[in-house]
Amino acid sequence: MATWLITGCSTGLGRAFAEAALDRGDEVVVTARDVSTVQDLADAHPDTALALALDVTDDAQVTAAVHAAEEHFGGIDVLVNNAGYGYRAAVEEGEDDAVRQLFETHVHGMVRTMKAVLPGMRARRSGTIVNLSSIGARISPEGSGYYAAVKAAIEALTLSLRKEVAPLGIAAMVVEPGGFRTDFAGRSLTQAAEPIADYAETAGKRRKEHDTVHGTQKGDPAKAAAALLAAVDADEPPFMLLLGNDASDGFRAALDALRTEVDAWETVSRGTDFTD
Repeated sequence: MATWLITGCSTGLGRAFAEAALDRGDEVVVTARDVSTVQDLADAHPDTALALALDVTDDAQVTAAVHAAEEHFGGIDVLVNNAGYGYRAAVEEGEDDAVRQLFETHVHGMVRTMKAVLPGMRARRSGTIVNLSSIGARISPEGSGYYAAVKAAIEALTLSLRKEVAPLGIAAMVVEPGGFRTDFAGRSLTQAAEPIADYAETAGKRRKEHDTVHGTQKGDPAKAAAALLAAVDADEPPFMLLLGNDASDGFRAALDALRTEVDAWETVSRGTDFTD
């Protein structure tokens, strides 16, 4: 039996991850900014679930949540950094405060929780850290530059972390989902308030009022949760777990396009060293 701490469990993939772990008998610290939205999970699993309020942008709440989890269950085996939300805007449209908050939640919030659990994992020489990214980090659609940027930062940090903690018996992995049938494209999606007309045919097509995807995504959150559990349980967890056919297809297409460009400019790239 493993003990999990999962951020952002009120809806979507975070809730699906928590339900799957609880259903198989694991212990789970289920968290959300509004603890009442996850209390039903704790009520349904009184012996194995602990519901806590957690805003990952609040240092004190992160420290308190990890301390409470360790006191209640004795330690955290798996941290899942899932808390987050979408933000759509052309790069020029991006509002400074909104962009700062996006980075504060996705990137700095992730760092806060990792730093809080790592001392315990290092002491036990075991543990797994799972950080939620997005296929957006790879394909960077118009109108999602800022969201893609925070997810790309998550991936880079996780790759360095993986190399640092592997000798200590700790695994670190990234999950890159495609489109899943959650609230992500609905309640959890924000956007710039003032669109610029020149971007109507690029970023503008992805604004909420033009979005037709919500509620029709192919991804099944329950299947995503089963895949995550399998990856965490693996003797050698992957660095990157793609979830969904759209994620797999998009990832491969982005790699092929990048490889083509690298090949086209290889002579120039290799011509920049000293020749003596």
